[in-house]
Amino acid sequence: QVQLEESGGGSVQRGGSLRLSCAASGEVFSVHGMSWHRQAPGKARQFVARITRDGTITYADSVKGRFTVSGNRGILTTYLQMTNVKLEDSAVYYCQADVVVAGGKNRPSDFWGQGTRVTVSP
Repeated sequence: QVQLEESGGGSVQRGGSLRLSCAASGEVFSVHGMSWHRQAPGKARQFVARITRDGTITYADSVKGRFTVSGNRGILTTYLQMTNVKLEDSAVYYCQADVVVAGGKNRPSDFWGQGTRVTVSP
């Protein structure tokens, strides 16, 4: 139906940079917003950043000034640019999208990707 695929995860040293991508595909009519979340081992999933179709952007306080979220036209693909990463940024990063499915109900449904792991080393 609708697939979200994250990419760009990997290992990075503290203070370094990494860029994650999330691409929506399948029966996508429109994307109303995409969010990034992360989950570290033994911890609850937490919100990281969000971008909406009208360009509204929000960040968690823990990443403000270090992470930047952006998207292409229609936000079918979004990017999470991570800079000055910290050890506590290590987690599996998930993409979530509010998608209106082509041929379906004319309201957004919630979809999640499988996640991409980010490991920050000292």
